[in-house]
Amino acid sequence: MSGKDWVAADSAAEENSDHLRARVAWYYFAAGMTQQEIAGRLGITRLRVNKIVGQLRTDGSVLIDIRLPLTGCIELEEKLKARYGLKDVRVIPTAGDFTVMQRLIGEAAGEMLDQLIFDGMGLGVGWGRTLSAVLKRMTPRRFSRSWVSTLMGGLTRGSGTNTFEVSTAFARVLGSECFYLAAPIYLPTAESRTVLTSHHGIAETLRRVRTADIALVSCGDMSSRSLLASTQTITENIDGLLRAGAVGDLLGLFLDEGGRPVDHPLNERVMAISPLELKAIPDSILASGGAHKAPIVRAVLSAGYVKRIVTDEECAAAVL
Repeated sequence: MSGKDWVAADSAAEENSDHLRARVAWYYFAAGMTQQEIAGRLGITRLRVNKIVGQLRTDGSVLIDIRLPLTGCIELEEKLKARYGLKDVRVIPTAGDFTVMQRLIGEAAGEMLDQLIFDGMGLGVGWGRTLSAVLKRMTPRRFSRSWVSTLMGGLTRGSGTNTFEVSTAFARVLGSECFYLAAPIYLPTAESRTVLTSHHGIAETLRRVRTADIALVSCGDMSSRSLLASTQTITENIDGLLRAGAVGDLLGLFLDEGGRPVDHPLNERVMAISPLELKAIPDSILASGGAHKAPIVRAVLSAGYVKRIVTDEECAAAVL
């Protein structure tokens, strides 16, 4: 082997070593996996994992954020940007526990959103566990000229992830005023929705939301893992939605694989801005992941409803 070959081999080995260290760091410090679980996932010995963790603790690689490249994630980010014309993409390693992964995706979305916030802006937010986790990475401000608004109606019970609770929490962090679409996600009939949207308070909030500078949303699949799909309203209509071609929802409105609203009565009763109105907002972040959500994430991206996305490796690979 020539001298150049040795240098190339050493460089490749160093890159692979850094990549492995980055994954160990993520799984151990962020995802909370045990060293044995990490060893099994990466196909290395627990002793090697233990050694890497020890090195990471002492060499400054792990502080608040992981300062090592995640090559596979970066490649997926660039492919998603190119295919869907996105402004920005963040792909994180897939964690074994879906609840943990929702938190990690939310926190990564928080880092992205935190850099885009400025005083005087309007922020529209959706709901769910992932968006609740965004708040952990938001810097508290006193933005008296800014405002936060819900993008959709809410549940009739508190859950910590309900639309009203999530938007209130964002307004509190930003020190801003909050506005609500004070109605259930689904109205009894299409006619009742029309009547309610003529109410001056609801109409004013809808007008305000349409002038937002940035929107933060998630999306749901058709399984029981989705908060929305597990509600009584959806379980009673799930068969009809599936027959109509629904692969999931965006702000409570069910879409087919191409991102088109399906022909179903629920879509006429939903209290939310439409996907086209979301698309018209200057900036937006979709925070959602898990391989089971790939069909609805792909649908949202294919239709161009959002400008940025935060997701995980398995979902990103499946979408591509």
